[in-house]
Amino acid sequence: MLQAKDLKKKFVKINDKKERQEFYADNGISFKANKGEVVGILGPNGAGKTTLLRMIAGILEPTEGVIDFNGLNYEKDEISIKKKIAYLSGNTKIYRTLTTYELLKMCGDFYEVEKNKIEQRITEIAKLLEMDNFLHQRIENLSTGQMQRVNIARCLVHDPEYYILDEATSGLDIISSQIILDFIKEEKKKGKTILYSTHYMEEAENICDYVVMINKGVVMKEGTPEEIKKATKTTNLRDAFFALIGGKNEK
Repeated sequence: MLQAKDLKKKFVKINDKKERQEFYADNGISFKANKGEVVGILGPNGAGKTTLLRMIAGILEPTEGVIDFNGLNYEKDEISIKKKIAYLSGNTKIYRTLTTYELLKMCGDFYEVEKNKIEQRITEIAKLLEMDNFLHQRIENLSTGQMQRVNIARCLVHDPEYYILDEATSGLDIISSQIILDFIKEEKKKGKTILYSTHYMEEAENICDYVVMINKGVVMKEGTPEEIKKATKTTNLRDAFFALIGGKNEK
C-alpha cells in the first residue's frame, strides 16, 4: 500500500513589487492507494497534481507530511523505494539518438536487471505496448505517440510495484492513448499500485477505482467515481468537478 499523509509543499515567489511571497502548491493532501488499484489524481492544470506526484516519486521533498510505501519511507529507505517505483512525467526527455531497444537495454542496466532477463523483459514490453515495428528505430524518428510508449517502456524494465503516471496520454492520438490505457488495466490485474494523474475526466472514469479530486492544492472530494457522482448528484466526473468548484467560470 502507498499512503500520503497531510502532504504540504511550500514555494517562494517574488511578486511585481520585488516582495517575497510564500505559497503552498499542495496543502494537506492525504490519500492511500492499495495493491491492484488505480487511483486517479484529478484536477485542472495548476491544481497541484504534478507537485504532489513529484513528492511521492522522491523528486521533491515535502515541506510537511509523510509518504509511506508499505512501511518504507524516503528518509530511511530512499534507494529501496526508487527501485520499486516507475515515474513518468509529462515533460520527460529521452535520448533521441538511441534506438528504442538501446534505451531499454540501458535502463535495464541502470536498474541492475539480471543480464539474462533483460532481453526477455524488452520482448515482453515491446509486445505489451505494441512497439515491435519500431523497436530498432532511432527515437528521434518516432511519432509523438510512439515516443510516449517508449517513455512508458523505460519505466517497466525493472518490473516496478508502483506506477506514478503524470498525464500519460496528454496530447496523444486515440490509438496511442488506448494502448496506454489498456496497459494500465493489465498492470492493475498483476497487482500493481498505480497513481494516475490526468485532467481528462472521461479517461479517469474509465480506468480509476478511486479518485482524489484536487484544486488549488487541496482535496475537494475523494471516493470511487460512483460515490463522487452520487454525492454531487451528477452523471459523470466532469460535471462532478464543476459542481464541486461551483461552476465553470471559477478563477
